[in-house]
Amino acid sequence: MKQKTLADLAQLVLKFREDRDWKQFHNPKDMALSLVLEAGEFLELTQWKNGKELNDYLAANKQRAGEELSDVLGWLLLLASDLGIDLADAFEKKIEMNIRKYPIDKVRGSAKKYTEYQ
Repeated sequence: MKQKTLADLAQLVLKFREDRDWKQFHNPKDMALSLVLEAGEFLELTQWKNGKELNDYLAANKQRAGEELSDVLGWLLLLASDLGIDLADAFEKKIEMNIRKYPIDKVRGSAKKYTEYQ
């Protein structure tokens, strides 16, 4: 089975929305709110768990975690499409920027923010 691209996934979620005539309800603010709410549903899976307990819980609930992360991805893809953003290109540029902000020789093994080590 061929791996899907971001463009393939965007077409799936755009068709889903179009078939239901829901674009009329989607504006950037409300879609961003939905994105955060869906991320919160994933975060809820981790609440009150840490370490081994958290890892075991997420492993045992992998399908549910995948569903919540898929909801987040769906909103990201819709927002990017509506705003005319090539998400793959934007992501690559952001990683390049982070590579410059976080040089390996200064940050390897450290959780400090880039403003803390300069």
